[in-house]
Amino acid sequence: MMDLSFDFDAEEKTTVQSKAQEPQAKTVTELSNEIKRYVEGTFNHVLVRGEIFGAKRADSGHWYLSLKDDGAVLSAVCWRGVASSLKVKIEDGLEVIATGKITTFSGKSSYQLVIESLEPAGQGALLKLLEERKQQFIKEGLFDASHKKAIPFLPETIGVVSSASGAVIRDIIHRIRDRFPSYILLWPTPVQGEGAAERVAAAIKGFNALPKGGNIRRPDVIIVARGGGSLEDLWPFNEEIVIRAVYDSEIPIISAVGHETDTMLIDYVSDKRAPTPTGAAEFAVPVKSELVVSMNILENRMRNAMRRSLEEYKNKIEGLSRGIPNLQQILNESAQKLDYRWERLVIAVKNVLTQKKNALALTEIKPVYIKTMVEKYSERLEGLGHRLEGVSVESVLRRGFAWIKGAEGQTIYGKTTAEQEKELTIRFADGEIKSYPQTTLLTEKETPNNVVKSIKKKKQSTKEDNKQETLFDF
Repeated sequence: MMDLSFDFDAEEKTTVQSKAQEPQAKTVTELSNEIKRYVEGTFNHVLVRGEIFGAKRADSGHWYLSLKDDGAVLSAVCWRGVASSLKVKIEDGLEVIATGKITTFSGKSSYQLVIESLEPAGQGALLKLLEERKQQFIKEGLFDASHKKAIPFLPETIGVVSSASGAVIRDIIHRIRDRFPSYILLWPTPVQGEGAAERVAAAIKGFNALPKGGNIRRPDVIIVARGGGSLEDLWPFNEEIVIRAVYDSEIPIISAVGHETDTMLIDYVSDKRAPTPTGAAEFAVPVKSELVVSMNILENRMRNAMRRSLEEYKNKIEGLSRGIPNLQQILNESAQKLDYRWERLVIAVKNVLTQKKNALALTEIKPVYIKTMVEKYSERLEGLGHRLEGVSVESVLRRGFAWIKGAEGQTIYGKTTAEQEKELTIRFADGEIKSYPQTTLLTEKETPNNVVKSIKKKKQSTKEDNKQETLFDF
């Protein structure tokens, strides 16, 4: 037989337990927050390689863009503060390696990359960036030949900016010792990777900051060197901070970066570009043995030149000595000239004495003659005096004439000029009178007939009373 009985209590317990295990519903915000915490916690530091497209700069200064490859697209944002310090310029089509973190945007159920730094990716992108920087520095004049400084011929101290380990520094030291031993001062720096550019620039500035005559020797020339490598490895020597440090350096700089076929921006701004680090050492110092040989050659040439010069002077002196006559003969000729000139001097003195004696004799006759001349010229002067007296101003005035002068003392010669003067001075032999023609002279056009007649009568009576008193009618 089959047991068909049921345990109703057990069935009820099972039902209650199954209900307790059902998942609880979450709000959209709760779920979005959980996703956000998971994504940002898991992808808080990522490196993404892709091509920039759709880049747009907002008015706030933030950049919004996307990174894409053949299979996907990733939205990205670069805040204004970060964008201003990026090493590359954000533009469409540029392949880059972006460093940052993934964050979600709950309002649109999307996620994006917050960019913290950008590096060019691939040879093409680096070459494009290199050319852009090169043109920028050319416009600023950083590569002008006029800025280049001369490399000293024989520097006492040579500064080297390079890695402390490796073949580069050893090659430089050995080459300098072989050519002309000089004091070498190494400033060890990394020459590739992150922070290398800043360290190289700091080393150049540090050498320039050393005082002359200080405890640490200040270099006379600086060599910036590293061995060969890829464009990415050599990239620190294309960075702006290094280029400007080289441009501002007061100490001449020789660049020796990479192989002979590698050309970095530091090669354009430096004062001398060497194809290799060994070549930089050769530019820095000459070969001592060659200098010694050159000095010996110059010394021999100088000795021979001096010997020839002395021989030429000796021959000239001997030739001159043959042309000089006997000393006694010279003295005899001079004595003869002296005697001749002495005789001429004696004769000249006698002639002078005779002339003075004759002149003295003539002075005994001159007084009578002089008296006659004085009387003669006195009579002539007296006659001229009488003549002058006859034409003097006073004599003319005494004969009945008058001298009329204007307000400024000038002589008046006519009626028209006199009528234009405000004041006249009339001088006679016995004194002067004043006259004011503009205030008293009236024309017939401006005066009534009876007044004119009265004035005419007055004129006639005045003329009859005293004809000598005035020259004008009032």
